[in-house]
Amino acid sequence: MEYKVKDYTKKSVYSDLLEIASSNPDWDKLKNSTVFVTGAGGFIGFYLCASLLLRNDLYNDNIKVIALVRNEEKARKKYGDLLDRADISLCVQDVSQKIVEEPADYVIHAASQASNIQFETDPVGTINANLLGTASVLDYARDSKSKAVLIVSSLKVYGTIYGSQKKIREEDIGYLDITSYKNCYAMGKRASETLAASYNREFGLNIKIARPSYIYGAASLDDDRVWAQFIANVVRRENILLKSDGAANRSFCYVTDTVSALLYILLNGENITPYNISNEKSDTTIRGFAKTACEVFPDRNITLSFANPEHEKEPEVLLTPLSTVPEILDNSRLLSIGWTPKVDLAEGIRRAVAVLEE
Repeated sequence: MEYKVKDYTKKSVYSDLLEIASSNPDWDKLKNSTVFVTGAGGFIGFYLCASLLLRNDLYNDNIKVIALVRNEEKARKKYGDLLDRADISLCVQDVSQKIVEEPADYVIHAASQASNIQFETDPVGTINANLLGTASVLDYARDSKSKAVLIVSSLKVYGTIYGSQKKIREEDIGYLDITSYKNCYAMGKRASETLAASYNREFGLNIKIARPSYIYGAASLDDDRVWAQFIANVVRRENILLKSDGAANRSFCYVTDTVSALLYILLNGENITPYNISNEKSDTTIRGFAKTACEVFPDRNITLSFANPEHEKEPEVLLTPLSTVPEILDNSRLLSIGWTPKVDLAEGIRRAVAVLEE
């Protein structure tokens, strides 16, 4: 096949894609099928689509990819000559509008606005991508008589949970202020899961639900997410300054582990059963992520400092029945269907920096 993935992606990106393509979900289900991916111009969407194309290069899986993007110019810049392949086509539109495309055997809904800036400036667009967008995608899947649909939800559906437990399980549910525009993303994700259950009940659609933790990797140097700023600091050889004590404890998961998990859930997961995606080797505080970013490249002599000297001391964490449960996801349900994470935090940061510097 012309325009092989290996020849038209950065070496460091290709090694990431190879790791996904070499993982072991039930790939046989995707052979000779059409896969429709929304949010294909985004971080996760690109890795999903490119790894499917790589399966064709390596194993002749004959997968046809339909990539829904909102911005054709950005998509062409991201995919380049890969869009001249016969096994991928673009569908350029807002995911909230009716989708008129050839039928797909599998559908992955990964389109979403996930930036705090977007929550502030476009809360309507944010909730619509998850609410109207999910309805549009499920209508398309129903009309296509798709074999399976994957809804990419979020850990944000949990809201604020109180208690002394150390991790969040799929059956846990916490408080969200439904009248706050700041919850446009979280409430949209909750609604998308209920929509999925409703389409399953009424139309018999086979729908899987994934709840990723904080996904990190080689994002834009201008990305406003805190982990992305730390990685940008490393690339620019700048010291890291924390404006808080960085005590917030979170589950982080490198992009390749997240994408392979999504494929496991799509192909091996149970119907209308949410799966947390996390990697215990990357569970850390904000200050822990920043500290690891400094340590991964000792030759750059990057230091971590705090705007408030009082924050330099490691904060004590005491879990009580009135504590806020940290955003650490229990991934035992996902592990039970055969998925295994491969990339710890230090390795993930190293890879992200390599991609951005190549």
